[in-house]
Amino acid sequence: MTSSQLQTGSKVFSLNNVRQQRTSCPKMASLVCTLQDHRDDVNWVAFSSQLLATCSGDKSVRLYNTRDFSELSFSPLEGHGYGVHCCCFSPCGQFLASCSTDATTLVWSTASGEIEAVLEHPGRSPVRICVFSPDSAHLVSGASDGSLALWDFPSKRLLRTGCVDDTTMVACSFSPCGQFLVSGSTYGDLRVWDLDMKQLHAEKDAHDLGVTCCAFAPDILRDSQVVQFHLASCGQDNHVKIWAVNKWSSGVVKMQLVHTLTGQSAPVLTCAYSSDGQLLVSGSVDKTVTVYDAKNAVLLYTLNQHERYVTACCFSPTSPLIATGSMDKTVNVWRVEDGLAGHGESNTKNPYHSALFSQALAPAGRSKLLVGDWSEEDVSTWLSEEGLDALVDTFRRNNIDGTELLALTKETLLSELHIESAGQRGKVLRKVEELKGASVSSGVPDEFLCPITRELMREPVLAADGYSYEREAMSTWIHSKNRSSPMTNLPLMTTLLTPNHTLKMAIARWKMSQ
Repeated sequence: MTSSQLQTGSKVFSLNNVRQQRTSCPKMASLVCTLQDHRDDVNWVAFSSQLLATCSGDKSVRLYNTRDFSELSFSPLEGHGYGVHCCCFSPCGQFLASCSTDATTLVWSTASGEIEAVLEHPGRSPVRICVFSPDSAHLVSGASDGSLALWDFPSKRLLRTGCVDDTTMVACSFSPCGQFLVSGSTYGDLRVWDLDMKQLHAEKDAHDLGVTCCAFAPDILRDSQVVQFHLASCGQDNHVKIWAVNKWSSGVVKMQLVHTLTGQSAPVLTCAYSSDGQLLVSGSVDKTVTVYDAKNAVLLYTLNQHERYVTACCFSPTSPLIATGSMDKTVNVWRVEDGLAGHGESNTKNPYHSALFSQALAPAGRSKLLVGDWSEEDVSTWLSEEGLDALVDTFRRNNIDGTELLALTKETLLSELHIESAGQRGKVLRKVEELKGASVSSGVPDEFLCPITRELMREPVLAADGYSYEREAMSTWIHSKNRSSPMTNLPLMTTLLTPNHTLKMAIARWKMSQ
């Protein structure tokens, strides 16, 4: 990517154009369920990999299991004295933070529902927004007096504060790198802050009459001089805006408007990106939920189900699900169907037919699948073909699919699968190594292979050395190799691992083409 590619002009899409897209695009999201447990407006919704959290003006936070959306036994969480404005999961999913008019941010254990910490906002002003950094090192809370509080999350200690006078902080989002954050206020401005709470940039009048929400896309674009991020914001001006946030090596930060989306006819109260950055969802006072192609600023479809203002929305990080909350006291959960972009394109050309949103493909035969995609039945068939029929029942009892097969070791074969025969263990491992070698020699692009395991990456992450690795392999390496780079053997300046969504999508597209 060159510097010139980072420069992109503003585009405004008229409501007429948006309506035309809306009528030509078939509905591709289905309502999964409606949760009706809150007794007041739903103010925020948040997904972790396994849970859905909702919070309300009724002072409660509720937790649901995303398998069947049953409420957890210790839910609702009731510790706030006034309405709860926002809730967010720590990246690991072990903690949930919620903030309230009672001037506190509470940290809950998602395993027990117990309060782990009470963070009292400086000045005792009502807290309107809270957000974790991508590495869980920090938690930021924003309040009605225009202040931001940056907390060291492991110690729950207040580090420093920042403030914008005569406004209310209502929006905040950390950059994917975790090195700076953007806040939005009722004054209508977007401000970029570093971790010293020094203002790096102020975008005045970003939204006329006030900002309501902002969210970073997960993508990070780099060249030798500048790093670029994308930020979505929405406000009382009825618009969703997409900004390029450019940070130069000199430390200078600038924001540039890329797209203005006008698909809703009233103030837009909430917006969120999908975990791969391809989709953008927003909710409005006009009671609608809109889903956009975030890259091309095209309205894909509009969802009409809520009876009052849509105040909250979010994507699941692991499933094709969207949750939306409303002043009608309900939370709707939607399933995003396959073939999102529509327009008559085949799935192989559809940029959104990625691993996250793909539904099950028609059976293609084990020989056409990558080993990591084998089902338990495929593994059983392979064992029989390799003369290991005696192990079929053992592998089935332990639900060994392709992913588990590639991860088998001598220790797991003995201690977990209880295969006593050293000869059988050795043969299984030799055959697994042959499978790995076959995948490398079958034309898998080298950049799709983890440098540590030499296996096709499923969860690629970018490390501080500039190389991408399989998350599990790199995490194990960091904890056992004294923070050195597997590729350069030099010390890693940080152990932060950033999801490489662009590479993950490229791998998904390549897999579907095979």
